[in-house]
Amino acid sequence: MKDRKDAYRVLMLWVNEGSFIKESGLSPFAMEIALGVCRRHLYLEYFIKGLVKKMPSYEVQMIIEVGLFQMFFMNVPDYAAVSTSVELTKAARLGDGAGRLINGVLGAAKKAGLPQMPPQRVRRVSIENSVPEWIVRRWFDVYGGDAAEALAKKTLERPTEWLRVNLQKISAPKLAQKLGFENASILYDRFIEVPASAKLKAVLESDSFAKGEFSLQNPSAYEVVKLLDMKPGMKVWDACAAPGGKSALLAEMDSSYSILASDVSDFRMAKMQDLADRLGLSNIQTACIDVLSLKDGRGMEYVARGLNLSPGAQVDRILLDVPCSNMGVIARRPEAIYRLTNQSLKELAELQYKLLESASTALAENGILVYATCSPDPVETTQVISKFLKAHPDFAKAGDPQLPGNRDSRFDGFFAQALTRKKA
Repeated sequence: MKDRKDAYRVLMLWVNEGSFIKESGLSPFAMEIALGVCRRHLYLEYFIKGLVKKMPSYEVQMIIEVGLFQMFFMNVPDYAAVSTSVELTKAARLGDGAGRLINGVLGAAKKAGLPQMPPQRVRRVSIENSVPEWIVRRWFDVYGGDAAEALAKKTLERPTEWLRVNLQKISAPKLAQKLGFENASILYDRFIEVPASAKLKAVLESDSFAKGEFSLQNPSAYEVVKLLDMKPGMKVWDACAAPGGKSALLAEMDSSYSILASDVSDFRMAKMQDLADRLGLSNIQTACIDVLSLKDGRGMEYVARGLNLSPGAQVDRILLDVPCSNMGVIARRPEAIYRLTNQSLKELAELQYKLLESASTALAENGILVYATCSPDPVETTQVISKFLKAHPDFAKAGDPQLPGNRDSRFDGFFAQALTRKKA
């Protein structure tokens, strides 16, 4: 019952406060329930609507969803799913009536089986994959029906987990052997695919993790940082760095790089410093910097100080991984998709453009700025780039945009475009 209580508590925090489920520290069983219910929320809600005359309160609805998910999508006996769901109403002090309702609804669901889907394609894809209908319709318009449906289905898949090996401490084959990952897939000599049979919680509690021999990171991050075309001894500003994975990757790639990792949040910067300390990376400096402060002349002094630049000097390499809709990593962050609206997507694109325009003022001639998002949506990617290049003719694309997730389904759905500042 403790795991189910924890899963329910975290789900209600998500519903009421929009908190991220993966940051809740749940046990593997509780996490499977919580993330599973979140990923299938619209489907489970549709299921419930076919079983009741009037939708119950969100507190009761969420318990029913927990029960339905266990019954139809987990290897949990029906009687256990029903009885523990009724027990949850007592723990949540929802009253005897709520317990009777939940018992009746789950019993009816067992008898009726999974619901029939509506015939209209956009509506069906939306419900089947728990992607809001306006987003599915948008994907149909942007990518076409078949590609949109495939993209929606991918949101239900469990994402592949990868370890990024700290090559300054250990090799990938040695770490794989140490963790008992036989015949594990290794990419770029530094990323190990975590076997499906492995217990990720145990991996993260291992001595190797504590010693800084690895971190969790998707290989798409490597595809992004490669666009910086770094040379030994170079200095790079990671301008929206939190939680710090790409800065750490750069620091591990070459200890001669000087890296300034900054973000607008003091709290997130403290966590980034903890990451650098665990990994033993001395070539990362952290600072709290608002990228938007550069455009009106403020903030550059903090960048210069962090990278030990001479007065008036600019930066040769900038990584700008902007806040985004997370549409490329919905399977990893299922909460994000329910927060989005047409208006919020528009506002995100406006912020992304402002961040790009401001950060670009710090780039030296012939330098490289990599604009990246974990969303492939044109509004956040190609349209931002096109608008920027039109307004700033002294910049140009340095090669084609990269979409690692299009090449390998195990990769996160990143977009990255390298830009260079032309010599005057």
